[in-house]
Amino acid sequence: MRTWIAVAAGMLGAFMAILDIQITNSSLKDILGTLSATQEEGSWISTAYLCAEIVVIPMTALLARVFGMRMYMMGTTALFLVFSTLCGTAWNLESMIVFRMLQGFTGGALIPMAMTLVMAKLPPSRRSVGMAIFGLTATLAPAMGPTLGGYLSELYGWPSIFYINWVPGLLLIGGIWWGLDRDRGNLGLLAKADWLGIVMMAMGLGCLTIFLEEGNSKDWFDSSFIITFAALSLVGLVGWVTTSLTRADPFVNLRLYGQRNFIVATILSAVIGMGLYGSSFLLPLYLGQIAGYTPMQIGEVIMWAGLPQLFIMPFAAALSSKVDNRILCSIGLTLFGISCLMNSHMDATTGYDQLFWSQVVRALGQPFIMLTLSSFAMHKVAPADMSSASSLFNMTRNLGGSIGIAMLATTLTNREHFHSAIIGQSVTAMSAPVQQRLDQLTQAFTASGIDPATAANQALAVIDRLVRREAYVMAYNDGFVIMAVFLFACVGALLFADNVKAPSGPGAGAH
Repeated sequence: MRTWIAVAAGMLGAFMAILDIQITNSSLKDILGTLSATQEEGSWISTAYLCAEIVVIPMTALLARVFGMRMYMMGTTALFLVFSTLCGTAWNLESMIVFRMLQGFTGGALIPMAMTLVMAKLPPSRRSVGMAIFGLTATLAPAMGPTLGGYLSELYGWPSIFYINWVPGLLLIGGIWWGLDRDRGNLGLLAKADWLGIVMMAMGLGCLTIFLEEGNSKDWFDSSFIITFAALSLVGLVGWVTTSLTRADPFVNLRLYGQRNFIVATILSAVIGMGLYGSSFLLPLYLGQIAGYTPMQIGEVIMWAGLPQLFIMPFAAALSSKVDNRILCSIGLTLFGISCLMNSHMDATTGYDQLFWSQVVRALGQPFIMLTLSSFAMHKVAPADMSSASSLFNMTRNLGGSIGIAMLATTLTNREHFHSAIIGQSVTAMSAPVQQRLDQLTQAFTASGIDPATAANQALAVIDRLVRREAYVMAYNDGFVIMAVFLFACVGALLFADNVKAPSGPGAGAH
């Protein structure tokens, strides 16, 4: 019972940390209004969190050994709650960015620690259940983030999206305090740590995240800012890999990428990150921009990508010990890809009713993916490398999410320009239907008391908005097609993985 309480508390922490990546998205307009910031400046609120989170994830294996797993989880959660509260009381954009960064640095550790608890504390016969719960947190949180954020912002104001963390946070601290035995830390490890590798990793991953998150808004390599961060990320990542491979005791074991199952699982994890965070980026954006939905209405649509997972995950966990996990993962990837294709036929009138079934199909597929990928990643991993494997697996998923959002944001911009140009070839002043529509609009504006010259300009503006709206809808559809292609391609990549039938014990074979 104590072990399960500790594992449940760890899952709560992972859910809370992943949720906080997305929870500000639906409330961003309100936050920016309060802090007197522009949309472009506001992007740093999410970037700061992601940047700090991805830097701390690879360090968790070292920090857990330094402070002891029990003390580290309780301490980092307590700090996470303090910084969450400070986010809710931020007085300007700069303070919000600093507090979000500190929140990400303390919360990011909770994600790999939850997976490590499953592998280190549960017996092999129960790990499939533990991995099922972990998979649920990883897929449910991105789906529920906009939903919860929308509801809380509308009912209690945007600071409540940060204050709500106290509920799961205190439960987590209590669960870990009661569920885990006291373990001794080893502060001496800090003196012997691979600090050059840590600095290189922090520079590489931090700069890469900034490059991906800010690239589209700054026109990528047309910006000296983006070129600088691209170069720094390359230097940092190469330095990290070099120091890790030349040291006998690196802070995280990058040699795990040499194991076939682990590299396949992490590549697929990156693509799933693209799908999870990409769909949670595209759909709320579409519903807000095209359909004009409020944050609460957006949340009511998105929640259907999450709720059915609660019922599917136990079924997926039971099957995972009986069926080749490659088959289960292929089913999940196919369903996720189909849901993206279902979303690729949207028009300007698409709303809750038309999007309901695509969200349900996505929810049916995701549990099969996350559960089986965790099994592939941990298959034949030695006990000493469990923390490293957990850190690298979760880091790759978050990195995939950043890459996916950057790719989709750029696609959205480029394809909107492309479709606008194509539609513009037909919608010209020389076209009889266009001229007729302009005349109708001009007459309507004139009849409402507007002078003829202004009425004609307003009629042109209406036509321009219609063209841009339709171009954006087509661009959103293109984004979903791209995600579907990546997900279907992953089915082929599964051929390179071993036949795994359940999460195996560390160092054990498939059974």
